[in-house]
Amino acid sequence: MEHIGVVGLSYRHASVEDVARFTISKGEIVQRLPELCAALNVAEVVYLATCNRVEVIFATSDESTAQDLRGAVFRALRGRDAALGEAAETLRAWTGEAAVEHVFLLACGLDSAQAGEHEITAQLRGAWEQSRTDGACGPTLNRLMNEALSMAHRVHRLSADARPPSLADIAVQRVLALASARGDPVALIGVSPMTRRCAQLLHSAERPLLIVNRTHETAAQWAQSLGAPCMTLGEFHSAPPRVAAIILAAGGAALLDAATLQTLKKAAATAPLIIDFGLPPNVEPAAAQAAGLPRIGMSELIEATQEQRLTQLLRLAPVRAAIDERLARLRSELATRAIGRRLADLRDSFEGIAAAQMDQLLAQDLCDLKDHERELLRRFATALARRLAHLPLAGLRAAAEHASADTVDAFFRAARLQRTAQVSAADRRKESS
Repeated sequence: MEHIGVVGLSYRHASVEDVARFTISKGEIVQRLPELCAALNVAEVVYLATCNRVEVIFATSDESTAQDLRGAVFRALRGRDAALGEAAETLRAWTGEAAVEHVFLLACGLDSAQAGEHEITAQLRGAWEQSRTDGACGPTLNRLMNEALSMAHRVHRLSADARPPSLADIAVQRVLALASARGDPVALIGVSPMTRRCAQLLHSAERPLLIVNRTHETAAQWAQSLGAPCMTLGEFHSAPPRVAAIILAAGGAALLDAATLQTLKKAAATAPLIIDFGLPPNVEPAAAQAAGLPRIGMSELIEATQEQRLTQLLRLAPVRAAIDERLARLRSELATRAIGRRLADLRDSFEGIAAAQMDQLLAQDLCDLKDHERELLRRFATALARRLAHLPLAGLRAAAEHASADTVDAFFRAARLQRTAQVSAADRRKESS
């Protein structure tokens, strides 16, 4: 665990505008991931950006322990050095077990604005797949992501009957409340976990939909499954249709300019509602206001969740307990694996010392014994050595979870010296005889 670290910011301590400043656009991620690895001087990295957070999850090489990299992350994502104290104030950092715990909480939705929401799981999986595709992920983060997503899957299965409303659920509630009597379609711009969840809910409510995306191929199959028409963003700009509402969740800056917004208002009987999940905003607030279109952005959606957050966290207390249990098991597994070879060497040392002492005894004081009697004594010595080794080995397994690497190293150094002293004494006695 000591090789894993996380640096990030989220709605918990930063504004939507602050989060947007650290966001890498979708089109740049392929190029930026290797650059991010190099800038942080780490072996592996996963970059996660959602509508209310940015997280850089990284792993160092086996020879180094993860450090607080807030300054390096700030420089890599903002393109400048942070002012004195700026990186520490803007970003949060976790290392070691705290970083693993943070990723688990993140995957299970316990760190989300709407506690327990499921969309973050799909977003984290997508970020991991992007990192693997770009060659920025390796065995350490692959193991971590597998564990975190497996934990999230278990949590979702346990809480399937009481799924909390996500930001997408809240957005759809607003759309249905404002446009319940309208027959015009709801336009969904961008293919993302947020728009997919919104589409699922609106489709269940029998609202007509219009799927809009930069490329037709990406959205066509999804639109067909919903029985909805599909058009490119360029076509939407050229001839804005009559819609009851627009939900946007796409990478990049503003997707709808002032002229398009004006045309959308003129085409509709009533000004369509804009729900904007984009970071940076897909529709600039000032542009929506100038066009006379109501707009709900991430700040408003997050604010709407906070009243329910404490209630949701209390309901999800068993999930928190399950995460703690999994962390304890993972800590034990990794600690035992880290010293596994040494434990085997220590057990072999016990058996080797016992065998050497028994050979010396059989060569001197018990030299008249028959072969089968010698074999019985050798077996007894081996069994006794294993029994004597059991206690320190069990203690070391338990201590490895909590003791520092230096403490464990010191024990093994002392154990090797003790073994050397014992073997040397046996050799001297043998020579003197």
